[in-house]
Amino acid sequence: GQGRVPGTPPVLVSHPGAALGNALFQAGDHAAALAAYTQALSLCDGESERAVLHRNRAACYLKLEDYAKAEADASKAIEADGRDMKALFRRSQALQKLGRLDQAVSDLQRCVSLEPRNKAFQEALRGTMSCTDSKVDQMFQILLDPEEKDADKKQKAAQNLIVLAREEAGAEKIFQSDGVRLLTRLLDTAKADMMLAALRTLVGLCSGHRSRTMAILAELGAPRLSAVLGVEHEQVSLAACNLLQVMFDSLKEGMQKDFRGKEDAVDLKLLIKHLLELLALEGASAHGRDNALNLLIKVVPRKSPKETNNSLSLWVIDQGLKKILEVGSTVCGAQDSLPVTENSRMSASVLLSKLYSDLKCDAERENFHHLCEDYVKSWFEGHELAGKLRAIQTVSCLLQGPSEAGNRVLELEGIMDGVLSLCASVCEAHQLVAVEALIHAADKAKRASFITANGVSLLKEIYKHSERDSIRIRALVGLCKLGSAGGTDFSMKQFAEGSTMKLAKQCRKWLCNETIDAGTRRWAVEGLAYLTFDADVKEEFVEDKAAMQAMFHLAKSEDRSVLYAVASTLVNCTNSYDHEEPDPQMLELAKYAKQHIPEQHPKDKPDFVKRRVQKLLAAGVVSALACMVKSENPALTNSCRELISRVFLALVEEAEDRGGVVAQGGGKALIPLSLEGTEVGQTKAAQALAKITITSNPEMAFPGERIYEVVRPLVSLLHLQRTGLENFEGLMALTNLAGISERLRQKILKEKAVPMIEGYMFEEHELIRLAATECMCNMAMSKEVQELFLAEGSDRLKLMVLYSGEEDEKLRRAASGTLAMLTALHPPICKRIPQVVSAWQRGG
Repeated sequence: GQGRVPGTPPVLVSHPGAALGNALFQAGDHAAALAAYTQALSLCDGESERAVLHRNRAACYLKLEDYAKAEADASKAIEADGRDMKALFRRSQALQKLGRLDQAVSDLQRCVSLEPRNKAFQEALRGTMSCTDSKVDQMFQILLDPEEKDADKKQKAAQNLIVLAREEAGAEKIFQSDGVRLLTRLLDTAKADMMLAALRTLVGLCSGHRSRTMAILAELGAPRLSAVLGVEHEQVSLAACNLLQVMFDSLKEGMQKDFRGKEDAVDLKLLIKHLLELLALEGASAHGRDNALNLLIKVVPRKSPKETNNSLSLWVIDQGLKKILEVGSTVCGAQDSLPVTENSRMSASVLLSKLYSDLKCDAERENFHHLCEDYVKSWFEGHELAGKLRAIQTVSCLLQGPSEAGNRVLELEGIMDGVLSLCASVCEAHQLVAVEALIHAADKAKRASFITANGVSLLKEIYKHSERDSIRIRALVGLCKLGSAGGTDFSMKQFAEGSTMKLAKQCRKWLCNETIDAGTRRWAVEGLAYLTFDADVKEEFVEDKAAMQAMFHLAKSEDRSVLYAVASTLVNCTNSYDHEEPDPQMLELAKYAKQHIPEQHPKDKPDFVKRRVQKLLAAGVVSALACMVKSENPALTNSCRELISRVFLALVEEAEDRGGVVAQGGGKALIPLSLEGTEVGQTKAAQALAKITITSNPEMAFPGERIYEVVRPLVSLLHLQRTGLENFEGLMALTNLAGISERLRQKILKEKAVPMIEGYMFEEHELIRLAATECMCNMAMSKEVQELFLAEGSDRLKLMVLYSGEEDEKLRRAASGTLAMLTALHPPICKRIPQVVSAWQRGG
């Protein structure tokens, strides 16, 4: 029954020893039952029979209070069948007795997800979570006892505390047991493992709970929290970042739901003020600074333009714009420079860009521009060389972020001349700053003609004569940027015939040279992102496995600013950019006027693209892309996500490649890509998911809970603004999912897909009409869908009867299959069919 706890083992196995064991167990002689099961195991070969015997033995061990052996036996049964609820339940009981609460909870949660209505499972889960007060005290005692030397014991106590805090009953218990003060003591021990346990427990206490969050914030204090964020230990800093994010979410939730939102706004601003101060604090660690920037990116700007209130962004600009620019203007290696990572300046650019995008009127934008201009002037005027370098570095930071603000500061008196004169500096560090500023200005500046006129000759000189690879590679990228007009119709205006190939070869050489620092090698990828517009360059690149793998290695590295360049290069190699068909009339005019006509390169034809995709797959492109998507990083902007989605769609074009893409983590990576980003990016990722779902077994491609996450992206392909191919692939993929389980059909219903599926049953295109009918056939296994066919005034049944007589055999089969399913599962429909047919024959 649904409510029965699987505690007794009356499962019969075909061995007499098993039957004897069952009888002895029922009689309460657990030791004798154990001996009988053990003997049966020694004589039994069948895997499923052995699993049942292990499960039964686990029940005996539980009764005999030998919990370690009970856990081992239950685990053997679970290895044979991961959905064995009796074995999972028994293992959870054993784990609880062994003090491994976190694992016990995990097993019980699995039981509840397999059988959500089972009361016994639900009660057991609640019971495990509402641990007694003494247990909470005991955990804190173990953790705070300086005499306690047993590391395992401490770790178990920490893990149990974290797990308890994840469930409401446990969280409240900790909170009521003076937990916040004790957790503060753990934080103040300054020992990494203790601090991690405290921070992760606090995450559980604050998640989705506004009043507890406010109390915790009052007790811990914003200064302490921001100090923990700035510690040297990377994991501790990240855990503090995670806690602050949860606190922000809980407070923001309160602001939206509650009339007392003003208190939350005060708390929010207090936290943000400390984060802004951390940015310019010399004692804060480099990754602490990065984490603070990432947090500000997530919590300050509005999530969508529908929210009208941008006051938080305005407040941050007034209070902290200069502090953000402090990070953006840092010159690495300079005296007194703030500790930063390779990603800090990029994060500052992204934050500035998001703040600028959040402004609503010219007055707000003018204020932003003035603050930036004042900051640049303050460094440029009246300071020595070090100040000028800071000013130029700020220009680079703004050009990579809110480029309008970058253009404004570029036009300040003396800035551009300063850039050009420093490009010729004998000091490598100074020259680097100036050349990078020139490159960022090259494709953003309004005064591009000025830069082209002065910059090209300068960069050519540097490229030819510099003895430093780090400088030459940047000069090359600048030339690529200035020369790459015309996109795929590529002509390097600055270079003689054949130079493109030479430059690309040089970039690949730099890319593969591991003695050069990663920052410099990143620029080699930037160069390739431009040079691979040329099909000859693409062909040579995919032949060079070492260069491809060096690029993938960089994509997985700590330096995240390389993501966009890698994604652009891959989009070019797979031709997954939008192909614009030129207007035939304009072509005629161009010929008549003897103008240049853009032509497609012969090596961009489908056969070449297909071969390039194969080479990229063989070199490991999927795991690199999956790693890029996972990076919780500001450099993974929406436009960058879109590029990655485009590449994935190209990689799954051929059905035989899809299994490999899934095996290397492609399926998992596509889900987040399909749920956030640009509309184009989300659609491309959803289409790639559809292709995988159509030709692979969805339960293997998207194991466990992941399969339910695929439904929403697939339903999005049914929207009317999608193309016919996207509609068709969405329908085919949903047909596959709808045939798997009732829970999946419920998810499809919940996403409001049924009216859209019905709409496509009237589609003129026969393949779309067929796909919609097949999808409806599988959806008709759900009670709600069967009811729709009985609805008064509906023509649904009539349409199915009509399609059962169509010429197209597949459509006939899908429609009659639906009728067969409906009449078998929902007998009242049998009566309606003759009525529909006769009314229709009478012309009704």
